[in-house]
Amino acid sequence: MPIAVDIDVMLARRKMSVGELAERVGITPANLAVLKNGRAKAVRFATLAALCEVLECQPGDLLRWEAEDTAGGVVRASAEAPPASP
Repeated sequence: MPIAVDIDVMLARRKMSVGELAERVGITPANLAVLKNGRAKAVRFATLAALCEVLECQPGDLLRWEAEDTAGGVVRASAEAPPASP
């Protein structure tokens, strides 16, 4: 999937456990694990907002886009944008 979830990065920065985050956000640890491990197909804006509030971050700190190659694998997005086509 081209959307990567970086909840584990924010958990480490905040020195918070998955269980504590789940409790403070109001979701089950199992549902948080599905989201954290990139297996979720969707996330409610209310849940994303609660995650951002508890972790004191922006949605972009938790989610990022990664390009997929034609073989179905993930290619890391480059920090440099490709030149604009005319």
